Amino acid sequence: MSSADEVRSNYERIRSEVGEAVTIVAATKYVILEDMAVLAEAGVEVVGENRAQDLEAKHAAYGDAFRWHFIGHLQSRKAKIVNRTCELVHSLSSESAAKRLEIPALVEVNLSGEETKSGVAEAGLDALLEAYPEVRGLMTMPPEADDPEASRPYFRRLRELAAQRGLAELSMGTSQDYRVAVEEGATLIRIGSVLYQG
Repeated sequence: MSSADEVRSNYERIRSEVGEAVTIVAATKYVILEDMAVLAEAGVEVVGENRAQDLEAKHAAYGDAFRWHFIGHLQSRKAKIVNRTCELVHSLSSESAAKRLEIPALVEVNLSGEETKSGVAEAGLDALLEAYPEVRGLMTMPPEADDPEASRPYFRRLRELAAQRGLAELSMGTSQDYRVAVEEGATLIRIGSVLYQG
């Protein structure tokens, strides 16, 4: 992890690139508990955690320092922790999790059809929207690629799906392709390495 000054400098640069309307979610999957203090000192406002048990530990230590989002695969049995600590879930993908969720959510859509990725298929989207009225938007993870442009068709498709359903929020784009995501209408980007490296 870089120093707080370096993280702040990266954060401010990314903020100037993406504009005030885009929420920068600092992905903390690989940030150890002690380094959360660096993010707080650097002025990071929103953090996104992938694992419920890590979320619980980090929130216990730094609860008031950030706004908390859950960005990992949401298991229904972990929904209680997420309800208690987060303002938004980016990764709702099952009706069983929806039954236990009590906070606003984005539905994760698996547009690539990759079996290793979570999310509902396009065909299953409307059933999940019907099952959970607190959906604010959609999220996706395109296939990994060296060229950020390879993500553009997935981001564009997600925007179309959201627009057709009157959903305002789009969580798309990570360290390697967030600029393309913002061009395609992202309202939230989930970034890690580009923020933490010196």
